[in-house]
Amino acid sequence: MTRPTRIQDMPTDQRPRERAERQGIEALSNPELIALLVRTGCKGRNAIEIGAMLLQEFGSLRGLFRASLDDLLAMPGLGPAKALELSAAIELGNRARREVASATALDTSERIYDFCAPDMQHLATEMIRVIMLDTRLKFFAQRDISNGTVNETIAHPREIFAPVIRRSAYAMVLVHNHPSGDPTPSSADLQLTRRLSEAAGILQIRLLDHIIIGLPGTNRSPFYSFRDAGLL
Repeated sequence: MTRPTRIQDMPTDQRPRERAERQGIEALSNPELIALLVRTGCKGRNAIEIGAMLLQEFGSLRGLFRASLDDLLAMPGLGPAKALELSAAIELGNRARREVASATALDTSERIYDFCAPDMQHLATEMIRVIMLDTRLKFFAQRDISNGTVNETIAHPREIFAPVIRRSAYAMVLVHNHPSGDPTPSSADLQLTRRLSEAAGILQIRLLDHIIIGLPGTNRSPFYSFRDAGLL
């Protein structure tokens, strides 16, 4: 027996909306959750099948979260409205995680990683971000400094320190990502960190850490901390 194409043709107890109302939202599968966001299907696919297609295309939820709006717009069955709504839901989830993380001091590499990873871990190109902290080492502002290629981004120390000085931050954290997933620092990363450390001493700004965001892998951490490595 073939599966009904339209969700409204499915038995009531199998429809995502009705199941969520009866059993709770956590009872739904990932494709079903995506179906609630995209709401309707397209020719030959219902909303659940679109959800499954997206997960297959991007490999996982992590991969889907890494997708840009342009990536979503290119997917069959997702017009501008659906792509925007899905992108907005992903961004809200990322912001919620950052909000929780920012309620406590960003005084360890693990907390900094948890704060930055939701949106930086999925970028397809390198980006440098400055996190500004108050005297209690709590987040109060951030600034994206530059975007680069898939394996390189360039920023001068004056560009990095400019927003920190303007906002009179007590401390700062530099964060950038490695799209390859391997957070091992390059020679350029090491050189930049040394220059920033020297400049921070002159400016009397506390450079708390430099974190490289990668992806989880076998026998490796998903991030690299210069402070934990004894280089700051």
